[in-house]
Amino acid sequence: MQPINNWNNVKAKSAREQLPVGGYVCRIIGAKEVTYQSNNGPFKKLEVGFDIIEGNYAGFYNNDYKAQEGYDNQKWTGVIRLNSPTDVPGEEWKATTFKSFTNSIEDSNPGYHWDWNEKLLKGKIVGVLVRNEEWEYEGKTGWKTKPFMFIPADDIREGKFKTPKDKPLNNSAANINQNDNFADMPLDDDLPFN
Repeated sequence: MQPINNWNNVKAKSAREQLPVGGYVCRIIGAKEVTYQSNNGPFKKLEVGFDIIEGNYAGFYNNDYKAQEGYDNQKWTGVIRLNSPTDVPGEEWKATTFKSFTNSIEDSNPGYHWDWNEKLLKGKIVGVLVRNEEWEYEGKTGWKTKPFMFIPADDIREGKFKTPKDKPLNNSAANINQNDNFADMPLDDDLPFN
């Protein structure tokens, strides 16, 4: 084999740490409303980026982001995308889910009241539940943990939450009888919300 230039400075790829399923106290690092396109027309989601600030996994999402430096698909994985509420009949579930989010922020930050200005979410504390989600890519499947939903931070601190059920793929036999009450809110994001 022929040696390559700068071999001593090449970083070896290592396995990314997996965040355990459970609840975490987090700080919001940014939020923005984004418009997406679908076959049914445009729709909006509020993207909320955060990082863990308490416990053994404090700074997890920042550390994960930094560990991806030099890779083509560097992504900030501490994000949940919430469907923006609408006045459209039949979409009341969006408002219900969003109200749960705003209540969690208000309960976690005494004196704060949601005023429809997502920029003011930066710096707010909130609890985040993380669950296992099954993935499929090019015929391969596996599991990874992903942020799932927001709850009050004190519920995390006091252990007053249920660990979320795993989310298998839709075509998985384990998913046939499982009822998932939430839309696919959490997705990886490529923005570090700086």
